[in-house]
Amino acid sequence: MTVTTKYWAAQQTQTGVTEAAAALAAGGVVAFPTETVYGLGGDARSTAAVERIFSAKGRPSDNPLIVHLAHGEEVYSLAERVNEVERVLMATFWPGPLTLVLPLRAGAVSPLVTAGLDTVAVRVPAHELARSLIQRSGCPLAAPSANRSGRPSPTQARHVMEDLNGRIDGVLDGGATGVGLESTVVRVVEGKVHILRPGGVTREQLQSAVGSTADVLSPKDSNSQAEAESVNHTERAPRSPGVKYTHYAPKGEMLLIAGPLDKIVPAVQEKIDEAVRKGLRVAVISCTEHASVYRAETVLDCGPYRNPERAAHSLYALLRECDERSIDFIVAEGYPEEGIGAALMNRMRKAAGGRELTVS
Repeated sequence: MTVTTKYWAAQQTQTGVTEAAAALAAGGVVAFPTETVYGLGGDARSTAAVERIFSAKGRPSDNPLIVHLAHGEEVYSLAERVNEVERVLMATFWPGPLTLVLPLRAGAVSPLVTAGLDTVAVRVPAHELARSLIQRSGCPLAAPSANRSGRPSPTQARHVMEDLNGRIDGVLDGGATGVGLESTVVRVVEGKVHILRPGGVTREQLQSAVGSTADVLSPKDSNSQAEAESVNHTERAPRSPGVKYTHYAPKGEMLLIAGPLDKIVPAVQEKIDEAVRKGLRVAVISCTEHASVYRAETVLDCGPYRNPERAAHSLYALLRECDERSIDFIVAEGYPEEGIGAALMNRMRKAAGGRELTVS
């Protein structure tokens, strides 16, 4: 179905929020900024609205959606119960880039939102425009990233228009997003905090918040009950979005090269030269320290090696720039997996489709 997509420019904020909220209340789907990436929102209670989200994105229906709320106390309308550890996480990180997977209150949202599971993923975004839109719409908003499924997530309104113009009712432009990567998704099981998807809140921050009352486990830490239930790819829907299907991928093939900073350059240049000999258009996504070193058609500075926050903010926009330049082959340098670097490398691995070379 082709529709006319309304674009509300940044200087039209109040008019845009009013009109976008009315569209959502009427069952429409609208893209809006959050502090992580742009989301594509629809009334989480309306199966028809949620179906439009899946259709616009081309998203598989067994991939659950995150429900966005304007205020933390609204979680009790969606969740059957909230335990003490979850309350600590809500108090510490909401509003913010943390999603909690909670026991679903029966009938609270459309079954399509949860992919038929008995849990619901919930967060309160830190972006004031997002919360204003949610509040004025009167709807809890189911909102995945506002891109075609599998593509790099949008961090600017123009990215949304590139992917979804003619497929959704409107785009509310709030400027470039801040974090640049999606929210961290966690589930608390038997007193342990399991990270199902790394993101804008780091493992270190989570552990600091819960202190000695709970252990925080990354996806690599254990094959725990929570993970077994969350990521059984062959039999059921995952508890968290972003873990089952290929995500964040540019159109060209991408190779991730990781290792010590002083060992990466020769390996990257070798892969550049191999691709050039094959007649491919090549781009390098490089840390700042190496951006002037490489011999390649396109070299894109992702940010300093010891500043993964800057790289996280830049990554998706650079992947989209590669598409705009019709790049065939991308070689990307890896970053330290500390703090938000864990989420950054998670997204880079997914963008590369698992193609990774580690040098030492």
